[in-house]
Amino acid sequence: MKRGIAILVSLSALVAVGYFTASKWAIRHETLTFYDASRNNRPVAVDIAIRRDKELQANAGMITLPVAILNHGNTVKFTEYSFLANVFAARGYIAISIQHDLPTDAPMVTKVGELYVGRLPQYQRDVANIRFAIEEMKKVQSNADYDHLTMVGHSMGADVSLYFAKMYPDKIKKVVTLDNLRVPFMTDGKFKILSFRSHDPVFKPDPGVIPTEEVCEKAGITVVRTDFQHNDMRDTGPDEAKASIQGMLDKFLDDDSPLRPVETKAPPVMTEAGPVAPYAPVQN
Repeated sequence: MKRGIAILVSLSALVAVGYFTASKWAIRHETLTFYDASRNNRPVAVDIAIRRDKELQANAGMITLPVAILNHGNTVKFTEYSFLANVFAARGYIAISIQHDLPTDAPMVTKVGELYVGRLPQYQRDVANIRFAIEEMKKVQSNADYDHLTMVGHSMGADVSLYFAKMYPDKIKKVVTLDNLRVPFMTDGKFKILSFRSHDPVFKPDPGVIPTEEVCEKAGITVVRTDFQHNDMRDTGPDEAKASIQGMLDKFLDDDSPLRPVETKAPPVMTEAGPVAPYAPVQN
């Protein structure tokens, strides 16, 4: 038993070292800031993580890059999830981390009993940020598949990822959440969902957020229950937590191939992000 644990720890360490090496030598990070004229020139900063060789191939028109959108937690910076962005970049994605809140934004007011505990205005703001950032990124890197997104988020960013997926399910390829607490999972099976859950006495999901095991199995939802704290799931967290999440995420992406031809069809029209039903029907 002890030998097995030692092997597991060693493998986790190797994964962490591997991604650190990839980040340092093979993956390029760049921060850009766009200004949304429709919202009083609101600045929307993004951090881009991309493998240098895949970027060269995309620029030459040889491949179309899959796209991952990363959404940060409340009061956490968009640059604090590089351990996740590097997994996607190593897999050949272009990973786009978006800064959602600004110091000038009105403070968030939560109220028990309201939809998503009163966080709907913030979700709608962040969805607008995502939509705007995608349109701007099309000008920066046109050879990327912005019509089949992988949405990723931690805490409030995980709720934003699910809310976006509820609004635009036809634009979603996969969803990865780290401790979404307010927005329930979609259970219609339109796309796969991977969710890491903390073991935290303070941060608890609202009732109905996590479906039963039977529903998860039918809907293609993989729930990973960890022993980590809620705030361990970012760059400042312990290496053990980050390595474990990286390893599971890498396996989740096994069926993705950046060289696979991209499905061509007319992109769905994106409407304004109004309220959506808090619960989705279960598909028979």
